[in-house]
Amino acid sequence: MNNLNSLEQQIRRVVLIVALANLAYFFVEFQVAQRIGSVSLFADSIDFLEDTTVNLLILVAFGWSLKMRSFVGMLLAFILLIPGIFMLWTAWEKFNLPVAPDPWMLSATGLGALAVNLGCAFLLARFRDHNSSLTRAAFLSARNDALANIAIILAGLVTLYWYSGWPDLIVGIGIAILNVDAAKSVWNVARQEQASAKTELI
Repeated sequence: MNNLNSLEQQIRRVVLIVALANLAYFFVEFQVAQRIGSVSLFADSIDFLEDTTVNLLILVAFGWSLKMRSFVGMLLAFILLIPGIFMLWTAWEKFNLPVAPDPWMLSATGLGALAVNLGCAFLLARFRDHNSSLTRAAFLSARNDALANIAIILAGLVTLYWYSGWPDLIVGIGIAILNVDAAKSVWNVARQEQASAKTELI
């Protein structure tokens, strides 16, 4: 029992650190995205805000019953889709006029985001197989964000040689796809928790 409480305290501490790190870099990335007109950075900045929400929800809901956690897990699955929806809307608006963002600022900001997300993924990695859709949601968010950041950096480098807005748009679409995949995984785990909760009541 003490070991279980100790594990929960460790998870709570880690998700709080991750939430604050995500919130801090949201402001950085959002400002840069507005300044250089980057679709991928805009989508990724919203993703940082979404990650903040996910981890704060985990912090609040972790001590709840299995049934309540499953409902929160399903909610998180929908939250994971939000950045993709915003990104697709922004991409659609710029589809007919793909203006290239500043490649150096794009790559540098993506590199900073990668450092933040790799740090968060490292902190959460030890809890990724913990039997909860909540901790799985947090790890998947950090992992997907790190992959997205690598793509953003590459988009900036490609733009150096091919001055076009298309690399930025393509990466934005890729970020949306990653979020859909993560949402599906979290939804499946939450459904399993819901089934387990019903079994316990029988």
